[in-house]
Amino acid sequence: MESLLSRLLVVEDDASVRSNIVTCLELEGFAVDAVGSTREALIRLAQNYYPIVLSDIYIDERTGLDVLRAARENNSHCAVILMSGRGSMETVMAATRGGAFDYLAKPFDLDDMIEKIRRAEASLLEADEKEARIDDIPDTDMIGSSAGMVEIYKTLAQVAPTEATVLIEGETGTGKELIARMIHRHSRRSDKPFVPVDCGSIPPSLLESELFGALKGAFTGADRDRVGVFEAAHTGTVFLDEIGDIDLNFQAKLLRVLQEKEIRPLGAARAKSIDVRVVAATNKNVRQLVEDGKFREDLWFRLDVVKVELPPLRERAGDLPLLVQKFQDRYNERYSRQSVTTKSGLAALDSYTWPGNVRQLQHMMERLVILAPQGRIDEAAVREAIADAEGRDAPVETLEDAKAEQIKKVLAAANGNKSKAAKILGIERKTLYRLIDRFQL
Repeated sequence: MESLLSRLLVVEDDASVRSNIVTCLELEGFAVDAVGSTREALIRLAQNYYPIVLSDIYIDERTGLDVLRAARENNSHCAVILMSGRGSMETVMAATRGGAFDYLAKPFDLDDMIEKIRRAEASLLEADEKEARIDDIPDTDMIGSSAGMVEIYKTLAQVAPTEATVLIEGETGTGKELIARMIHRHSRRSDKPFVPVDCGSIPPSLLESELFGALKGAFTGADRDRVGVFEAAHTGTVFLDEIGDIDLNFQAKLLRVLQEKEIRPLGAARAKSIDVRVVAATNKNVRQLVEDGKFREDLWFRLDVVKVELPPLRERAGDLPLLVQKFQDRYNERYSRQSVTTKSGLAALDSYTWPGNVRQLQHMMERLVILAPQGRIDEAAVREAIADAEGRDAPVETLEDAKAEQIKKVLAAANGNKSKAAKILGIERKTLYRLIDRFQL
């Protein structure tokens, strides 16, 4: 069956290589014109319409970059794939700047060549697909209008103007520090310091000096007075990230600071009064840590005055398109790109489970804006980026797949006891039965 995109032009000066490529493409259903010089290539391009061009770079007195330029001048949508056995950073950069769709390093597998051409074909067939764009996105760091996020905004509006301690719980990458900064920005301390500290990244032996400070000579290596986080945030807000990772022995000291509102730097004879608001965050279930004896219950009570539970991205129905647009605009501006996300690309992004949540989506959009062929973030570009990020070529897991797998694991752990499984999952038994029927478990 012949390809839907009419004829394809192959430019290759090696007759045997050219013949192999043509034979392979024709077996795949492509109609092919093949030439062995840049002169012939430029004539063909001037006389015919070619949606896809496959060209060697080093041909004769002219190069495949000249072919690329002519192809794009005659047809701005032409997908040009360049080949070379002597590729260099300079040639790849020139090809990319010239608008090449992709690049093949010789010797290459013919299946790889076909895959790239099929991708080019798919992108051209989707060329008229409209951009999935949302206008009038609020100019704010915290994007989201799902029901769960609106409830969080309502809580923040009430708690931010107060002095209450806030505990933010949520998976890694859900935006806990953004929430902490929003609380500070809308508080009476907004013009004072906001000092974040990642408690999980500091060795237990250094945590006390990091938070409370130390005087010169207080320990080996203390060659000067050190101001701790709490003192640096005086009259402002301290953000204690990953509070669940704090060593149990240090928790009593932190509790005392929160209760007495004073710190004693290491080596100091007297305590210092401090005036700070504390916002803490963790990706762990603190209640479970307390039950397991890994977190002091009295410290938990002191921190858990107001709790904000951030939902994972997979549970924020409708927020993903807003976030995609926000990140796309940000990186288009940063890297002087004009990338667009198509409807198929957005659907592919929306079907993924995002184990790394919003942070993972942000990094993925940065990659796609930079690397998506011809600036089109379509389904193929998204699938490839996700597979690369996961380090495998396995099919991308959908949200439904993830739900089914989770239910299977819980049922197995509960030895098939559906009442117990429903309790573990935090859902009603009738809901579990309905899910079992839906997923045919």
